[in-house]
Amino acid sequence: MNYNIWNRRYTGSKYKLSEWITSLIENNCVGTSFCDMFAGTGIMSYAMLNKMKKIYINDFLYSNEVIYKAFFDNEPYDIDKLGKIKSRFNDIKADTLRENYCSKWYGNKFFSYNDAKKIGYIREQIDLLGDVLNKKERNILIASLLYSIDKSANTVGHYDAYIKGKIVEDKFIFKLIRPYSIEDRDVIITRKDANEYAKKLKCDIVYIDPPYNSRQYSRFYHVLENITSWNKPNLYGEALKPKPENMSEYCRSNAPLVFKNLIDTLDCRYIVVSYNNTYKSKSSSSRNKITFEELENILRNKGTMKVFSKSHQYFNAGKTDFNDHKEFVFIVKVGV
Repeated sequence: MNYNIWNRRYTGSKYKLSEWITSLIENNCVGTSFCDMFAGTGIMSYAMLNKMKKIYINDFLYSNEVIYKAFFDNEPYDIDKLGKIKSRFNDIKADTLRENYCSKWYGNKFFSYNDAKKIGYIREQIDLLGDVLNKKERNILIASLLYSIDKSANTVGHYDAYIKGKIVEDKFIFKLIRPYSIEDRDVIITRKDANEYAKKLKCDIVYIDPPYNSRQYSRFYHVLENITSWNKPNLYGEALKPKPENMSEYCRSNAPLVFKNLIDTLDCRYIVVSYNNTYKSKSSSSRNKITFEELENILRNKGTMKVFSKSHQYFNAGKTDFNDHKEFVFIVKVGV
């Protein structure tokens, strides 16, 4: 079985809500272009793919950019070639491999030692294939590695830390993703700061799902970022993270001001914003940096606003305890 775009663990994923959000957009917005400004898993871009002529997909993580290009870029690729490479990767015997960057840092921590050796070797091989691969094929292999890693990682669903005090079993299997056929759609993929990107963007419908609490996604997914960029930096601390990079202002105290700047800058017909009520959380890291009232006031000044809500299971690391967790969707008709 090949991986679809939603076959990964990702904090804040809208997979289970995508059908509901898509129906709200269809019933309340008009247009032919759609921007997924903080795309995350890319599930909302996928959900809107056959409903729009032009899709803008943006996120500031290296790993997410490669994943989007693997699934959505329109460049031709050779599936038979990729299948042979996959088989070769799965024939690798860990005991024949030397220690590498991944096994040194991540072995018996985020992955078993043998799995970490395989992961590091495969990532190195993808680069060594060089001229044998075009850009699409290279991105497919890296994205496939990231999805395969996600199934064997010794974590609770993100990479902020690994699970301690247990024997980490060998379970890594390399499987390919399933790219999507993009025929008469124009897909533009970028890795930019959203507020800077907004200055140049002109689009009918802009979907916004930024981080709202102090959890930095570049730190939550540092292992995937590190394996994607493959710069092999030294790692630090108990969770073996590189030096901070791509830190979001939406996770800091000035988030309301940054969000207002984004909304004021946008040149579009409709703004759709996802928001959940973790601002009631007992966990300081989960507590929202933008309150419901702040968000509501900022959006209301942009146009006519509608608010929709749906009960939804929340991400819980053990400190969050409330029963009435909801996902809100704000839809603003701009300038009306």
